[in-house]
Amino acid sequence: MDVPAGLKGVAVADTTIGSVRGGEGFFHYRQYDATELARQRSLEEIWYLLLEERLPTPVELNDFVGGLAEARRLPDGFGGVLDAIAARKPSFAGGLVAAIPLLAPFDPTVDIDAAARRRDAVAVAAAAPTVLAGLHRRMIGLEPVEPDPELSHAANWLLMLSGEVPTPAQERAVETYLAATIDHGFNNSTFTARTITSSGADVGGAMAGAVAALSGPLHGGAPGRVFTMLDEIGDPANTDDWVQRRLDGGEVIMGFGHAVYRADDPRSLLLREAAESFGGPLVERAILIEARILELLRAHKPEATIVTNVEYYASLVLHLAGLTPELFTPTFTVSRVIGWTAHILEQAANNKIIRPAANYVGPAAPAPVPAN
Repeated sequence: MDVPAGLKGVAVADTTIGSVRGGEGFFHYRQYDATELARQRSLEEIWYLLLEERLPTPVELNDFVGGLAEARRLPDGFGGVLDAIAARKPSFAGGLVAAIPLLAPFDPTVDIDAAARRRDAVAVAAAAPTVLAGLHRRMIGLEPVEPDPELSHAANWLLMLSGEVPTPAQERAVETYLAATIDHGFNNSTFTARTITSSGADVGGAMAGAVAALSGPLHGGAPGRVFTMLDEIGDPANTDDWVQRRLDGGEVIMGFGHAVYRADDPRSLLLREAAESFGGPLVERAILIEARILELLRAHKPEATIVTNVEYYASLVLHLAGLTPELFTPTFTVSRVIGWTAHILEQAANNKIIRPAANYVGPAAPAPVPAN
């Protein structure tokens, strides 16, 4: 069977976790509109939904939040591990890839118990922000900050980075971003997590591979570059010249276009609302620049459907919440690790190893060597 390059548009599995309907500009988690969940529910409630296939009762949510608070604290002695990793000055992804297998130690059994796999999946996703924040502070010469069991997952991420409890506005903005980016179809990193899981590998291996996939600039690296673009353009009056120079050079304009959406990216609309809740000249300037870039790109490629993607307003929301551009992709990771847990557990529950074929297009094989 011949398939498009990159498996574009090819359905490779069944899932009940969610779906993206790009032609409609819609995506959902389980049976719920994902953007409405992000507006109305906490990150922890959505996390529970992905794992348990239903929203929690108040008692269930309280128990789940308590378990996350416990899992967010790193094991005794793990600080020394992070000290050793940080001393090598890795990328955020590289540091997390090194640490994850130690958060969910390799299980040598052929058939990993389902309860143990779920425990490890939740533990890794809960501890990932603690690892990332700890590495960040160590690499800039600051002491790590312990998570606070009284704070939400989003608030703890900001606390552990800055050392200060975020404002309610900052917490809610980051929580909205995290909730909107937990899962988004069979993207590159999610597919990687499922492929590794399909071999029977443990949670640590699957999550480490997914983090490595997310580190690529074509997948998880755009929000920081969007903020750089806004800074370079400055005055909206400079937009035409800035964009034309990039188009002439064959460059991609970050924050625009999407592989799936042919209508508005609902995550972008949601995060524009979050940015507008802060207000201020930066947001006003970004809205003007967005409108003009869309006009220019649509004139440049009238046959294409050009939409603003999630990275554009994500950059503003994360900046206004107090994060610097180098922390944008790690924040995306804090969100996406949650979605990977659901996919890892779903793949393992009804597994068949993912083993596609390839078309050989090299030189013809040599003739057999004649027998003496």
